[in-house]
Amino acid sequence: MRIRFGPCVLDLGTRELLRRGKAVSVSPKGLRLLEILLERRPEAVRKEELQDLIWPGVFVAERNLARLMNEVRGAIGDSAENPRYLRTVHGFGYAFSGEADREAAGQSAKSANIVFKLVWGDREIALQEGENILGRDRAAVAWIDVPSVSRHHARIVVSDGQAILEDLKSKNGTYLQGQKVSSPRRLADANRIRIGSVNLTLRRFVGGASTKSTRTR
Repeated sequence: MRIRFGPCVLDLGTRELLRRGKAVSVSPKGLRLLEILLERRPEAVRKEELQDLIWPGVFVAERNLARLMNEVRGAIGDSAENPRYLRTVHGFGYAFSGEADREAAGQSAKSANIVFKLVWGDREIALQEGENILGRDRAAVAWIDVPSVSRHHARIVVSDGQAILEDLKSKNGTYLQGQKVSSPRRLADANRIRIGSVNLTLRRFVGGASTKSTRTR
């Protein structure tokens, strides 16, 4: 069983954590902490219960749990100051507060035949596996040279047949289906995306071959 959230996948079968398609180093106890919070989401779990589940029969100081949480946050690209997935419930414990989905076995193999593209007017921008930056930076996968678009405006992370949209603290905001994006959002075929004043449409093709990314202006 695999659990996907944002650009990350927790593979419970292989006991691996993947981030943007690449394995991330994390301790077995860190994986266990993440597994518990994902399984109990969105419920907050008491610190004492987490300690009993991660260190059964052993007394550990509370700071050990805090250190473990910091390790997991670093592995998934999260932070205590601006949490997207792992939330501290002060005086109580921790909770997983982001969106997450379970994948059936074999689902990732099928994703090799899935291709995502952004449609901008009469142009198509093929998205690559991993991180795709949208913005005015010439190095961006989707180079959109429009004044209302920030240099690094937003990103779409493609992994295992899924695409996740995230705003990169842009000046004029990122919108999905007319709603402002304030946390990572999973994309579906024909979703409407607006960055600055630019309107884009995401297309998801099954059975298509991979193509090279195209810069546009």
